[in-house]
Amino acid sequence: MAYDLEEQEQLATLKATWKQYGNLITWVLIIALAAYAGWMQWNNYQTNQAGQASQLYEELQKSVTAKDAAKIQRAVGDLKEKFPATSYASMAALVSAKTSFDANDLKSAKSQLQWVIDSGRGDEYKALAKIRLAGILLDEKLFDEALKQLSGEFPAELQADVADRKGDIFVAQAKLDDARKSYQVALDKATEKNSVKQLIQIKLDAIGGSVESVSK
Repeated sequence: MAYDLEEQEQLATLKATWKQYGNLITWVLIIALAAYAGWMQWNNYQTNQAGQASQLYEELQKSVTAKDAAKIQRAVGDLKEKFPATSYASMAALVSAKTSFDANDLKSAKSQLQWVIDSGRGDEYKALAKIRLAGILLDEKLFDEALKQLSGEFPAELQADVADRKGDIFVAQAKLDDARKSYQVALDKATEKNSVKQLIQIKLDAIGGSVESVSK
């Protein structure tokens, strides 16, 4: 096939460009395809991990219903060891902590909560673990340690619970002004759907109401 002069010039330019940049273009394409393949493989791996973790978590829930402590600990251990990057591991540790707390095994409960704080996934799960750990430390009269757990930033939906727990600690320390302030913050941040809002109001009234009402 014959080419006119303009077409020949275009072909020459194309050949020169490919000669200069061909290897670079090829490597860019290889890298892009490898990245895409890696991304797809990672997604498949994540999906597979989540599926297996979900099955284990279902077994955990059955064990909790059956009150089978040995199976509970086994399921929680497997989730933490094999699927620590999934939210199921954090949820399992929180469930295990409650089971241990109900059995008055505070050492185990604290250990599970600390694992969520240190190694769990998800800010909400970490925040819940801190609030619950602060409650156990309050029962143990370790007030400073309890308050330390409640320092820093918390998700907006849990800030009422944090303030409420702080109020409980201040009451235990007989710091009623601080307790009133914390309970009032809890009330201000609690939504109408918050099931503990009425209880917070009862606790605030029991220590004399808000700071403003006491000063009047």
